[in-house]
Amino acid sequence: MKQNILAIDTCTEVCSVSLYSQGEISSRFIQGVAKSSGLILPLCDEVFSEAGISVVDLDAIIYTKGPGAFTGVRMCVSVVQGMSLAFDIPTVGFSTLEVVGAGAVKKYNVSKIAVALDARMAEVYWGVYEGGVLMNERLEKPDEVDVLSNDFIGVGTGWGAYGNELIKQTGVDKFVSDFYPKSENLIDLYLSQAPIFDDELALPIYLRNNVAQKSVKII
Repeated sequence: MKQNILAIDTCTEVCSVSLYSQGEISSRFIQGVAKSSGLILPLCDEVFSEAGISVVDLDAIIYTKGPGAFTGVRMCVSVVQGMSLAFDIPTVGFSTLEVVGAGAVKKYNVSKIAVALDARMAEVYWGVYEGGVLMNERLEKPDEVDVLSNDFIGVGTGWGAYGNELIKQTGVDKFVSDFYPKSENLIDLYLSQAPIFDDELALPIYLRNNVAQKSVKII
């Protein structure tokens, strides 16, 4: 059965939208633009127009739910909440770290990925992506992450910000710091597994406790 699936990511310093329709994917990716998450709705309109459909034709919306930049996470989830409630569209959220890990596996054809996103305050959002599964997702000091080995590849902005500390702690000596989540990888994740739809509203993941305690309905 053909599906129309919209994928949205605004959780880091980049912003992307993809639409899967009639077995084809059209995407938009923006980097290096201030407050790029505010462009999310125009980007959605662009891919809808390209495919000749509208939001009412969607079968599901997939999104990154965090962790990431506080404003970006809230923007992503609030847009998804609005579309879902207005048009009764089911939603599926994935961790930003899982999206980055899956994207790295696909691009570099490896199975072991160490994901570190810069969380500021001398911390990283950390997760080990191995065998198609994200493990150990948490907020951590760079010198307290998992001890791994050099058969892993490190990806994410945390490797650019704290590369020396992460190399020393993990034993990973190959990394790509300018690697970001992309919405087409959300679609790959959705299509590769039996999706578990959100029971109620789309909700964010922050990992930082003083923010997570305020994780409530956004709209």
